[in-house]
Amino acid sequence: MSFREDYVFWRLAHFFSVENNYRLINFNEEKKELWLENLSNKKMPVIRLLRHDLDWGNRLKRDIQIVGYQSDKLRKHLLKRELNIMNIYISTYPPVDEYEQYLHSPLLINKKTKLYNVLVDRANTDEKLAKVAEYIQRQLEFEWKMDYEESEVQVVKQAVLAKAISESKQEKQVFEYGKPFFTYVFIAIQLLMFVLMEVMGGSQNIETLIRFGAKSNIAIVEGEWWRFITPMFLHIGLLHLVMNTLALFYLGTAVEKMFGRVRFLIIYFFAGIMGTIASFVFSSQLSAGASGAIFGCFGALLYLGVVYPKLFFRTIGMNVIVLIIINLFFGFTVPGIDNAGHIGGLVGGFIATGIVHFPKKRRFRMQISFLLLAIATTAALLFLGFNGWKNGMVYALADKQIKEANYEEAYDLLTNYLEKHEGNSLAYFYLAHSEYQLEKTEDAKAHLMKAIEMEPGFHEAYFSLAYIHFEEQQFEQAKAYVLKAIELSDKEHYRALLRDIEALETKTLTEDHV
Repeated sequence: MSFREDYVFWRLAHFFSVENNYRLINFNEEKKELWLENLSNKKMPVIRLLRHDLDWGNRLKRDIQIVGYQSDKLRKHLLKRELNIMNIYISTYPPVDEYEQYLHSPLLINKKTKLYNVLVDRANTDEKLAKVAEYIQRQLEFEWKMDYEESEVQVVKQAVLAKAISESKQEKQVFEYGKPFFTYVFIAIQLLMFVLMEVMGGSQNIETLIRFGAKSNIAIVEGEWWRFITPMFLHIGLLHLVMNTLALFYLGTAVEKMFGRVRFLIIYFFAGIMGTIASFVFSSQLSAGASGAIFGCFGALLYLGVVYPKLFFRTIGMNVIVLIIINLFFGFTVPGIDNAGHIGGLVGGFIATGIVHFPKKRRFRMQISFLLLAIATTAALLFLGFNGWKNGMVYALADKQIKEANYEEAYDLLTNYLEKHEGNSLAYFYLAHSEYQLEKTEDAKAHLMKAIEMEPGFHEAYFSLAYIHFEEQQFEQAKAYVLKAIELSDKEHYRALLRDIEALETKTLTEDHV
C-alpha cells in the first residue's frame, strides 16, 4: 500500500508549521483537513490543507465555494480589510472530468478575501508544489519517492502534532496559571460592607458613605489618606453593587487565573488606588465603588495584548476592546458615572501588570520602566490633586463661614491664605464679601476690582460693587456696575437692583428740583 499522498500532506504541514512557524488553528476529526495561520506572513497568512482523493470536478467546485465562505468569515474574525488564503488539495489523481477552470484564477469573495487554490496529485507533483512555493514566496524543495511506508508518514505527522500540542499547552498555561482566591475575598468584603452600610443608615446616604470611607476630596486634603483605598469596597445602591460584583466575578477570576494570587492582589489594589486618585484630581463628587479596580483588570488583559498580541486577538482581544469602549462610552454620556476613576483604574491596572509581568517570566528592563512610570504618574497626580483641592478647600471653607455669618473667621482664613499664595478671583471675591460685612468697605471695593482684573467676566463681582455703591448712595457708579453685570449675565436680581437704583435716582432728582 502506498502512503505517498499522505506523506506529501504531512510533509507540507511540517513545512508550514515547524519550518515556517505557522500555527495549527483547526483540524477535522480524521486529521485530513488542517488550517494553519501565521499573520506575520503578509503574503499568505492562512493555509488550508486537505487530503482527499477527488473524483469529480463539481465536488472540487463545491468545496472551493465552501472554503471561500469560511475564509471570508475568518477574515472578519481577524479584523482584516483584505486576506489571502491558500487552499491546497492533495489527491492521488485529479478529477476525471473538467476541473482546471476552478484552479485557473483565485476566487474573490466580497472583493476582500482572495482564495488561491492548488491541486497536488501524483502527476507532476514537483511542478504543482513549485506553484505553492511561488504563492508563499518560500523555498519548497523536497525529494519525493514514489512510495512511502506508514512509519515515514507517522514520523512527520507526529512532529506536526507535537508542535501543535506544545503550543496549545503554552497558551493554556498563560490563561490558567493559578486558581482564584482573592477575587472571592473582595466580593465577600464588598457584600459585607454593603450590608453594614444599609444597617447603619443606607448605602445611598451621604453621611453613611463618608463615615465608611467614600472618596471625599476635602477629607483627603485634610489628611484622611485611607480614602484612596476604602472606596473600592463600598457601593452606592443595590444596582451598583450587583453590576460591580458580576464584573469582578468574571474579570477578576480571569485575571487571577492568568497572573496568580499575589500579582492579582498588586494589580487590583494599585488599579483601585489609581482610580481613586484620578477621581480625586478630576472630579469633586463624592464617589465609591470597585469600578476603578475592575477597569484595572481590563488593563491587565490589555497588557496581554502587548506581550502576546497574536494570542490576545485570536482569543479574548476583540471582546475586551469592545467592552472597554462600551463602558467608557456610557461613562462619558450617562450622568453620575465617575469616568475619571474608570480611566485611572484602566491605566493603573496596565501599569501594575507591567511591573509584575507574567508568572515565571522576567523582563527586568521593562518591569523597571513600568515601576518608574508608576511612581512618576502617582506622584504627578497627587501633586496636582493636593495643590488643586487645597485651594478649593480654602474657598469652600470660606464660603461656608460666610454663609454661617462667621465673617471674622472667613476674613482671617483668606487673609492668611493670600499671604502665602497668589490666589485667584474667587479668593478676592470671598475676601471682599467678608470685608464688607466687617465694615472694611474700601478694602472690599479694592478687592472686588482685583477680582474683576483677574477675571473680566466675573459678573457677581460687578453686582457686588454695584450693591456697595448703591448702599453708599453713589447711584451713578452703582448703575454703571449693575449694567455691566446684566450685560455679562442677565439675572432677575441684577435687574431688580437696577430698578431700585433708577427709582432712588429719580426720587433724588425730584427732591433736588423741589
